[in-house]
Amino acid sequence: MTSTAALRGLTTVTLFADDLDAARAWYTEVFEVEPYFVREGAYLEWRIGDYQHEFGLLNSKFAPHPATGTPAGVVVYWAVGDVEAAYQRLLSLGATKHDEPTERGPGYVTASVLDPFGNVLGVMRNQHYDDILAARLTPAAGR
Repeated sequence: MTSTAALRGLTTVTLFADDLDAARAWYTEVFEVEPYFVREGAYLEWRIGDYQHEFGLLNSKFAPHPATGTPAGVVVYWAVGDVEAAYQRLLSLGATKHDEPTERGPGYVTASVLDPFGNVLGVMRNQHYDDILAARLTPAAGR
C-alpha cells in the first residue's frame, strides 16, 4: 500500500512572468490552445499533452520567492517527438538558447530554452515516456 505522503505524479508546473499578458500570448502560441483557467492579472493555466498535465503561469509579484534575474533551479522536461524541431520552433517564437539538443543515451535527447520571461523550458525525447504511453494505449492481452 502506498503511503498518503508518497509522491504520485506531477500536478501543476508553474512558471513566473512579470508581463502576464505577453506570457499568455506567447504560451498560447507555443501550446496552440488558450488557457482553460484564467484569474486576470494573477494566474493562467493550460492542460497539455498526452496526460493533460497542468502548466501554470503566475504573475511574478505573487511568486513565493524573489526572482534572481538568472535561470536557476529545476528544469522540467516536456515530452516531444522531435527535440530538434521543438527546440527550433521555440527559438523561432522568441525563446533563447539555454542547452542545445544533446543525446544523453539511446532514446534520450534533451534541450532547453529560456522563454521570453526568463523561465527555463525543457523538451525531451524519452524512450520510457513512449513505452509507458504505448502500454497505456494498448489493450492488455486477454482482456
